[in-house]
Order: sequence, then C-alpha cells, then structure tokens
Amino acid sequence: MSLGSGQWLGVLGAGQLGRMFCQSAQAMGYRVLVLDPADQAPAIDLADDHLKAGFDDRAALDEMAKRCQATTTEFENVPAASLEHLSRTTTVMPGARAVAIAQNRIEEKAFIAGLGVPVAPHAAIKRLEDFDGVDRALFPGILKVAELGYDGKGQCHVSSVQEARAAFEQMRSVPCVLEAKLELVSELSVILARDRHGHCVVYPVARNIHHQGILAVTHVDGLSNKMTETAQQAACQIAQGLGYHGVLCVEFFVLPGERLVVNEMAPRPHNSGHYTQNACVVSQFEQQARVLADLPLGQTRLQEPAVMLNLLGEQWLTQCSQTPREPRWAEVLAHPGTSLHLYGKRQARCGRKMGHINITAPRFEQALEVANAVVDVLGLPVYASPA
Repeated sequence: MSLGSGQWLGVLGAGQLGRMFCQSAQAMGYRVLVLDPADQAPAIDLADDHLKAGFDDRAALDEMAKRCQATTTEFENVPAASLEHLSRTTTVMPGARAVAIAQNRIEEKAFIAGLGVPVAPHAAIKRLEDFDGVDRALFPGILKVAELGYDGKGQCHVSSVQEARAAFEQMRSVPCVLEAKLELVSELSVILARDRHGHCVVYPVARNIHHQGILAVTHVDGLSNKMTETAQQAACQIAQGLGYHGVLCVEFFVLPGERLVVNEMAPRPHNSGHYTQNACVVSQFEQQARVLADLPLGQTRLQEPAVMLNLLGEQWLTQCSQTPREPRWAEVLAHPGTSLHLYGKRQARCGRKMGHINITAPRFEQALEVANAVVDVLGLPVYASPA
C-alpha cells in the first residue's frame, strides 16, 4: 500500500544527493528524517528532522525505523550491516545485499560477470603474493582499492608488476583490483528506477566527460541505437539480478567497435543523472521517493536534449587567493535554457562538488552552444564540446 502525504521517509546521509531527495520528497508531501553524524550538511538544512549519530549507531537506527515508514541511502558507503538492521523493522531500499556488492569492487565485478555482462579484464589483489601469478596482459593497468574509492581517489596507474607491488604497499596493502587499462572511446551511464514489484524504468543514456577523475560534463541527446539499447538492457539485467529496489546508476566504458564493459555501479541517484531535474518528466530524485512510497514509477521521457556542467569549489576560488568569490550567476542565467542547482555548502574547496548547471534546448547542438558559453563565463576546465 502506498504511503500517504505527511508520512516520514528516512535517508542515511546528509550530502547533496540527500538534499535533492528532500526537495523532491517534500514537494510530494512527505516529511524527511536524515541520519548523519554531522552538525551541518546540505540535507540537514532542508530535512524536517535530523538524527545526529553515526551510521552504525543502533539506538539511532532504531529511532529511524520507529519513525519512518521507509528508508533509503544517499551514498553507497553506509555500512551494509546498518541497512540490514533497519530492514528488520522497516522498509529499506536498496537492500543491504545490493549495497554490500556495490561497496566492494572485487565482489561487484564478480557479480556482474556472473550475470554474463562484460567487465574489464582484472585480477583481485588481496595480498602481495597475489601478484605472483597475475596475468601480464593486465599491464599497463590501474590498481584500484576495493572499497571507499570514488572520483578517481584510491587509484594508481601501473605499467609493471614491480610498480603494482609498490603501489599496493603504498595503499597499505588493502584489498585492490588490478584492472587492465583499456582503449576508451567514451564513457556513458544508465540511470534506472526499479520498484518493489519488479517494475523498471530507464532514463536516456548519458555520455560523460571526466576531468581529473571527477565528472565534468554530461551529454544527453536522447538518440537511441544498438549500443545505448544494449547498455540499458545490461543495467536492467544487473538490477534484476541484485533484486534491486530504488534508483541505480550503472557506468560503462565504450571501447572501439562500440563494445561495452561495465565500469562500476552506484546504488543511489548519480551525478550523471542530474540532468533529469530539468530535462525529464520525472527526476531521478522523485523516482527515489516514489519507490520508497510505493507509488507508480514516473515517466523517464526526455522532454529536451540536455547538457549538465558540474561545479566544483575552484569556481569560487581564484588562483592567487583562497578567499571565496561568488561566480557570475547573472551572466550564466542570462543564457537561454540554463538552470542553476547549488548544494548549500558553506565552504568552497578545490575538488568539492558545490552544484551543477543544467542546460536544455530544442536541439542538442543548441544546448552544447549555450553550455560552451557558460564554460567561458565561469572558466570551467572542460568544454561541453570543442569550441
């Protein structure tokens, strides 16, 4: 039975994804309880209530379960054990098993490959001796920590076994994945929502450009071909295999010949899905609230092509001074089709995600043109397309 307005939804984590979940859930009439150990964070400013506690605090989890009819998470590093504990007395989506698999690159790759979906050639490295029998075809490669790595952190490019051994020791010998460096043509992602009844809706494929390991630009032209359909089908297959309920992002590497391999998945809304706020009938955050409330999934139709530009702390800081300055929003918003989304973070730091800008237009080429103009105004590091 679907939840009526005024009832409580819970979210573990108080970052920007939790903030945007609050905005969507509250617009639908729900109250939101956030659990996070911080005093101040983007979602705390908007939530109807805040439990200040660690994610493994059993008393706080019990309080959340008592008050909330359903609970979700806004980042994947919430302890899976906490989700399992919550699920004993309230509805939790996504479930602990799915999150646990996504938290560990070794488990994630094994699970996806077990479904018959291609992943990059790799080897699990749990101890130094595992390098003894490693396939030399994995070099040059990238050594990635199995847990807690994101936005390019916890990764090291290696060209030989000797370099990989040294990097492993520098990473304090935590479990890692050694992944072959592939010839990438591009990167793309698929956002989907799957409800508790197994119904699944998929958003148009997003094509992504990264800068220094962090997503910088997302393109969504709405065009479909065999490759994008394959990506969407693979993402749905993964969600079904996980028994997944909620919003899921699956990231893919595109290789020569339009071959696809899964890079990783995120069991939550994703940066590359922010375009849905302005370009689609229902955003990824509203879908997250709908799944929790057991409401019908919304349409994922693209109303207009879109470009998303990520905003990092560098846009608030000059090269010669660390004193923050407000970017020139008036000049940005004077361009047609631009929408500004800021996360309410009170301190700008280099590499910190502060917000994003969505640009929509009747034609994708028009959106690219406006996006490049915005890049010039703000001095962003990557053009939406070659200027």
